[in-house]
Amino acid sequence: MSASRRRLTAGVVTLTAALLASACSGGGDAPASDPNTLTIMSKLFGTAPDPKGEMHQAVEKFLGKKLQITWVPNAEYTDKLNVTLASDNLPQVMVVDPKLPAFVKSAQAGAFWDLTGKIDKYPNLKPADARTALNSSVNGKIYGLYRMRPLLRSAIVIRKDWLKKVGLQEPETVDDLYEIAKAFTEKDPDGNGKKDTYGLIIPKWPGNYASASPYDVIETWFGAPNGWGERDGKIVPGFDTPEFLEANRWLKKMVDGGMVNPDFATLDAAKWNEPFHQNKGGMIIDVNIRSRQVLDLFYEDDKETYGDKVAMVGNLKRSDGQKFSYPFTGYADVLAISKQSVRTEADLDNVLKTLDKLAMKEGQVLVTNGIEGRNFKVENGDTAALINEDDPAVKTIQDNVDDAFIQLSTKGTVDIGGIAYQRVPSGQPYKDMVALQKKLMAEDLKTAVHNVALPVVAPTAVAKGAQLDTIIPDARIKYLSGTFTEEQLKAEIKRWYDSGGTQVAAEINDLVGKLGQ
Repeated sequence: MSASRRRLTAGVVTLTAALLASACSGGGDAPASDPNTLTIMSKLFGTAPDPKGEMHQAVEKFLGKKLQITWVPNAEYTDKLNVTLASDNLPQVMVVDPKLPAFVKSAQAGAFWDLTGKIDKYPNLKPADARTALNSSVNGKIYGLYRMRPLLRSAIVIRKDWLKKVGLQEPETVDDLYEIAKAFTEKDPDGNGKKDTYGLIIPKWPGNYASASPYDVIETWFGAPNGWGERDGKIVPGFDTPEFLEANRWLKKMVDGGMVNPDFATLDAAKWNEPFHQNKGGMIIDVNIRSRQVLDLFYEDDKETYGDKVAMVGNLKRSDGQKFSYPFTGYADVLAISKQSVRTEADLDNVLKTLDKLAMKEGQVLVTNGIEGRNFKVENGDTAALINEDDPAVKTIQDNVDDAFIQLSTKGTVDIGGIAYQRVPSGQPYKDMVALQKKLMAEDLKTAVHNVALPVVAPTAVAKGAQLDTIIPDARIKYLSGTFTEEQLKAEIKRWYDSGGTQVAAEINDLVGKLGQ
């Protein structure tokens, strides 16, 4: 067992006792937390903002409170979260996946405030969408404020200039993607005279099965359920279907053919854009906003030709022409409030009032778009057009927003039904990409395959999450890497069932059945 796995297991084993103790300490005579400081732990996708920097200071000024934020790189977040949950030093607010077994266990043990029925009196914290609120719940209980995100944002970002070089069109089917990946690997698309490129870039994925990884998207394209789906009248996990195996055979053929980056099991997700930008890899399967991230990189290289470098397409059809698009949950994590550091109802009211203020339009614009007049200006009443993009200090503000502070946004942007401005950089290639993004989202929603089990959490999945959650993703990586045969992959699926998965499936079926009652 790896060191990280040992830490994860140890954290879950010691979790319940530690959190029950901390939850029980929240009596009325407990010392109140500092009402003028908000402590937060959040994910980070780039460089941590300077506490003395413009963005941090602007958010503090808006809230009228000091912020103490622990920024944790996304690839390390789950390990850090488990260690923090098992400690006696929880921040007041934590950005968490509400379905993570360690969090569910701690929340149900009383370590986080149950906000069900509490947030309606805060006008800016009321859920914008009842279904998304249910999706982010734990069997109907609200343990955090969900962060609104597009319901469908899966896409493929492609080197546009490479497509032109190898003489191929944008893909419509999985077969097309395979041919493009092969051409990008064999036909010297960067023109350096060497065979040193590959078609598809995949990073080490920090999440478990059904966590919006490139693997999950591809499996859905082939017809596998998205997480959980109905087969023969029962709800089954997507990995226990023929389509799951077919998709991974297809991807393994690409890996064996050198069409995928050889370090796909270890590449840091924070460096995902680098091979694309540095003429190593030609395609990324991820969220559509990544198209604008890589445009940023090429813009820095050449402000005249950057639009010639990046193309984007939506979800792909299967070989037989059927299309199954990969949707998202409508949310990405929640802001949960710890009972250990927010001990009384009065403390909770203070934190919720602060988060309610942050959820106002002015606050959401700040953490989603940046500082008006400094790094963006409003156009048409709903668009944040970037300004002063070549000023390093202004670029730092935008990087702080994109990489960090956007994690504190709960209401989303206007283009997905939220209240913050849609970011549109000044260049025409960016504007074209935003328009394409909207078009692809609308089209792919027609064929979206939704996870029917999103609102529920099986008790056995919570109790045995540390043992169960890594079985399938670990086996999938070993199969794709050539360490496992397909029979060994199937054996690991059986081991998932034998280790508690059979009970999980039964509980999922029961809980989903009760949702409609």
